[in-house]
This record gives sequence, structure tokens and C-alpha cells, in this order.
Amino acid sequence: MGLYTIGEVAVLCDINPVTLRAWQRRYGLLKPQRTDGGHRLFDDADIERIREIKHWIENGVQVSKVKTLLSDELQDQESGWRERQELLLEHLQAGSPNRLRAWIADIGRDYPAETLVNQLYTPLRRRLQCQQVTLNTLLSLLDGALISYIAVCLASARKRSGKDALLVGWDTPDTTRLWMEAWVAVQQGWRVDVLAHPLHQLRPELFAQQTLLVWCGDLPTHSQLDQLELWRCEGLPIFPLKGNGHSTQHA
Repeated sequence: MGLYTIGEVAVLCDINPVTLRAWQRRYGLLKPQRTDGGHRLFDDADIERIREIKHWIENGVQVSKVKTLLSDELQDQESGWRERQELLLEHLQAGSPNRLRAWIADIGRDYPAETLVNQLYTPLRRRLQCQQVTLNTLLSLLDGALISYIAVCLASARKRSGKDALLVGWDTPDTTRLWMEAWVAVQQGWRVDVLAHPLHQLRPELFAQQTLLVWCGDLPTHSQLDQLELWRCEGLPIFPLKGNGHSTQHA
């Protein structure tokens, strides 16, 4: 396990050293080691934590509230999900799409989609979301395997009874997350199709007679929530999907 100076971390994570010091001193988000001379040293776990902090802040969470969200990481470790993340990471590093797909299918039979999205896939994908070529490649491999598996689940669900819906992403860039939300919705009784690309502007009138499941990301804006509620009050068949992998069940 490598150790990094604050300058090296600033380059790796594309962040100002002053910000890192503030996260440590003011908010208690980081606990770097110290050299005999008092200089900060960060390990790989610190790097992952910094990237997760950046993720939440870039998605609109106030830095003072990030610490509560990070406490979920300890819960992951205690419940064994961190170990499963590491096992999945090993499968990714092995570079075998066939073995990866088989593992994803196996664990998909053991746990509900919502649990896997929240405890396994979303945390690991967040760890892999950076500009490093190796990690970015592993993320791409994982996303491809996930979409492939979920597409099969969606096709199978269409053979069962249920209510048809189109899942639409509204102003959120993560296409893979759309598929994961569709997977959760399928296990709640929907028969789902996925609009391939998220939309910057949502126009329900383009989907006449179609029930819409709308995903705005983990942190939808107040204007998005207000508009969705307005459409629903107008009688449009629109069901907003809640953050953190929780879908709204149909009546």
C-alpha cells in the first residue's frame, strides 16, 4: 500500500491542498498519517475517501453534511459488503467478461436488486469513477456486464404480468444507473423499457399514453421535484424514482 504526500494527492484527485487541510481540520473528514517532521501522508483508503467526498459535494451535498454519509462505509465493512466489493474488484482485475457475468448472475439470485445497487454496485462504481486509465477501464467493464445482465432481467420480466412503463433519466449523466433503477423497478412489479440516453429537458407530452418512471439522480433539484409533482397533479402517469436506489412502487 503506497503513501502519498498532500501534493501528490492534490494531483491524483484534482483538488487543492488547502481544501484537503480544511476537510481534515474543520470537518474531520480525513485522518492522514504524519511523518516524524509532521507532514501529512495519505494511503489508498484516504484516496478513495477523498474521491467519495468530492462525489457528494459535486452532487450538491454541503461539506458539513458529508461525514454522515461517509459513515455508511463503516456499516458496509461491518455487514460484509465491503468484502463483496473487493471480491468483485478482483473479478474485474482478472479481465474475464464471462467469469464476471457469471458472478453477477450468481449474486443476483442471492440478493434483491435494491440491496445490490445500494450496497455493492453503487459504492464500487463510485470508487472507480476517476481519470486514472486503469480504474476507468475497470468501471467500463463493470458497466457493460451490469447492463447486459439487467437487460436479460428486463426481458424476462416482460413475459410476466405487470404494468408497463418507460424509465427516463432527467438531467443525470449516469446511463448505467438508469439500468440499475430499471432493475429495481422490475422487482417491484413493473415491466420496464429504458430510454437509452438521459434527457436534459423532459417533455411528457412526447410519450402519450405511456407511464413514465423518472430518475433525476440521488439528489434531484427542488425545481425537478416541483415540476414532477405538478405533472402528477395534472393527472399525468409519472412516477418519480427516489434517491439511493429506492423506487416508487406503482399502485
